Amino acid sequence: MTSRQHHEEVMEEVCEQLKPILEESEQAIYVYLDDDHKICNKKFASLLGYSSAMEWSEIQESLLDTCVEDDGSRETLVSAYQNAVESFTGSCIDVTWKKKNGNNVKTKLILVPYIYNNHLFALHFVSKD
Repeated sequence: MTSRQHHEEVMEEVCEQLKPILEESEQAIYVYLDDDHKICNKKFASLLGYSSAMEWSEIQESLLDTCVEDDGSRETLVSAYQNAVESFTGSCIDVTWKKKNGNNVKTKLILVPYIYNNHLFALHFVSKD
């Protein structure tokens, strides 16, 4: 099994484990391992103007470049992510997202570390400002 196949399998398991939260939460949510391995709920996909969680998860470009506004939000999100994966520290930050149609949406984001099967993820809960 290749590393890519393994990560895809792990993402499927994470999606199944978090299914009740992803489906029932009133918040938009996404789970990030890397740019190729990410999942979200329908609320997050819709917030950014995507027709489905699958469409959003299939973005091939950098998540930061494609979906995060370059107004300081990228640096803030990267810093919070690094704190999560290096120090196991959660954060509450402001992030401006770029929607699929080019418009922006301002949000509050809660980012927490999440470990599954020896893989470290960042779990993000997003609320519109």
